[in-house]
Amino acid sequence: MKTAPDFVTEAHDPQDPNPWLALYLDRSTPLPEPIKRAWLADSSSRARQYLLPFLRPLARLCIVLVQVVKVFTPRKLAFSKALHRLLAWGLRNFLRPEANWLILRHFHLGSQSLAFIAANAPVAVPTAGLFPQTIDDLADEVFLKHDLNLFNFVIRLNKAMNEVGASLAPVAEPDFSMIEEPSVRLEDMPRRWTNLIDLQSGIELFTPVYQLFLSDSDFWRATNSLQLDETIGIYVATLLNAREHLILVNNRHPLVPMSTLRAGFRLTLHGLSTEMLHAFLVQQRELQTQRCGQPEGM
Repeated sequence: MKTAPDFVTEAHDPQDPNPWLALYLDRSTPLPEPIKRAWLADSSSRARQYLLPFLRPLARLCIVLVQVVKVFTPRKLAFSKALHRLLAWGLRNFLRPEANWLILRHFHLGSQSLAFIAANAPVAVPTAGLFPQTIDDLADEVFLKHDLNLFNFVIRLNKAMNEVGASLAPVAEPDFSMIEEPSVRLEDMPRRWTNLIDLQSGIELFTPVYQLFLSDSDFWRATNSLQLDETIGIYVATLLNAREHLILVNNRHPLVPMSTLRAGFRLTLHGLSTEMLHAFLVQQRELQTQRCGQPEGM
């Protein structure tokens, strides 16, 4: 398998410019180079170009059919452990290395973002971090726990602030101690000949499976957790007094739930928003380090 995507190695042709090269070279977003390269390598893959257009309508049809089946089954019926074992097997055997790396990173970044808010909030609020090191670690119901952690955090934070009449406010010297580069590495991801499916196609493929194996409430909560991207972004922006950066975290208004049919696309957007938010936190941490290292009076 090639180590560099075509848009990096091919010469620029002004008569036929590569759109992926333009996105790769653009610096208007704060994504670090390795993340942007992996994201665009996955997005520009042949699987996404040729497989996704067929998978997406079929996946959405399956979501409708599964919803019909769910009408006639017990509402609490769920097989979470079996689902996560199946997901881990599918990721390990069929997803591209870049896709698997970005998925594992996502849980680390989400945990760090919640820990940052908790550390800088005016009240004490517990967090439950998820830091899977391998694809097999995901079998421990990590996807479901990720959604539960997000909702529980928002509820606990706001209940605690309401009880003492407090609210989030800009912090002069924020605590960035939890913000770091995840320990998972791209080179450790599986690279079999079957690891060909891109991130978006994989998400579209797994979404109806996720719906089938989980209860209605678990699936609804999972898809609508995506509405909280702006909520978390607002929390961070408030603490850092930097609301102008919310343009990078956009998954529609949290009070307007969207149809589960678009869950696959919104999950992809959620992953990118999380990477953007973490990159912004890293930038702010580095700026604070530079300020602290300057002599007084400068």
